[in-house]
Amino acid sequence: MEVSYLGGESYAVATRGHTQLTDQPATAGGADTAMTPTELLVASLSSCVAFYAGRYLARHGLNRDGLHVTATFTTATDRPARVAGVRLAIRVPGGVPPNRQAALLAVASHCTVHNTLRHPHNPVGRHRVRHARYRHDRPRQISERPQRAPLTAPGHC
Repeated sequence: MEVSYLGGESYAVATRGHTQLTDQPATAGGADTAMTPTELLVASLSSCVAFYAGRYLARHGLNRDGLHVTATFTTATDRPARVAGVRLAIRVPGGVPPNRQAALLAVASHCTVHNTLRHPHNPVGRHRVRHARYRHDRPRQISERPQRAPLTAPGHC
């Protein structure tokens, strides 16, 4: 996965031939042309839950047409800047038989993103800043140094 600066507060995230843009709201200095990285985090969780719920419905012969997951989130008011909570609601227009509702919720709550966020082990490793050094007579050389300060402002990202 690669992330590239586009200008202003906008970045392009690329993987497997797909590109997703991120930006900040105008109130945070951005142009509000795309979701924020924090919104993408919640979108990752929501779409993962929808995928697992959809697979459960299909596996049990239930219609997943119109399956809809709604997410709301809050950010922490203290430091460090982070998502404080996410609430998800799964709507299945055709309904789910009462004897299948608990199983659907159990499956949906064990999607890969949900498991990652819930797991006590922090999956995020150390960040590194790679400084490009150019010499006129040699190819580019890269050295790595640990990042020293967070780059996000509280409440935004």
